Amino acid sequence: MHRVSHTSFTTVALVIAGTIALIACSANRPSDIETLVAQEAKKMAISGKDLPNPIPDTPENVKEGAEHFQHHCQICHGLDGHNTGVPFADKMSPEVADLGANNVQNYSNGQLKMIIEKGIRFSGMPGWKGILTDDEMWRMVRYIRHLPPKGSLGAPALFREAESEHHHMEKTGQPQHTHTHSHHE
Repeated sequence: MHRVSHTSFTTVALVIAGTIALIACSANRPSDIETLVAQEAKKMAISGKDLPNPIPDTPENVKEGAEHFQHHCQICHGLDGHNTGVPFADKMSPEVADLGANNVQNYSNGQLKMIIEKGIRFSGMPGWKGILTDDEMWRMVRYIRHLPPKGSLGAPALFREAESEHHHMEKTGQPQHTHTHSHHE
């Protein structure tokens, strides 16, 4: 009988765990099975189904929700909520949700608010509790219910700048300094 030392077993287990972690961290498009598992886990974890939205569905509230959305969410979901111009949206695992898609629009208002508040663990979606007020989150839900058509608002400025700089570098081999927006509020 061959005896395996505790150190050898630990080493093999660490190598296997490291390999799995590296594979999981790849920037490849998620498989259909990964996507299905993530979607089903998300459905089970999202609470708030019966929470009513206390913010009236008015153009003013939708507009204010859009402003909060574009300030906090455009980096992943684009200005329009459909991931327009977000180069990594389909490379995340799971992919960044197109908020106009049926699987998102089928959530109740309360579930959408809870997603904004708590985030979705292991998905890249952060929770905004303590950063946004409840009313701001509810207004964002109003905006999500009234998203503009896909592509109608263009790409977020950050990605337009990056694409422009990339094309300039390819052409000239020199960096282009186009960073013009202010970080002061």
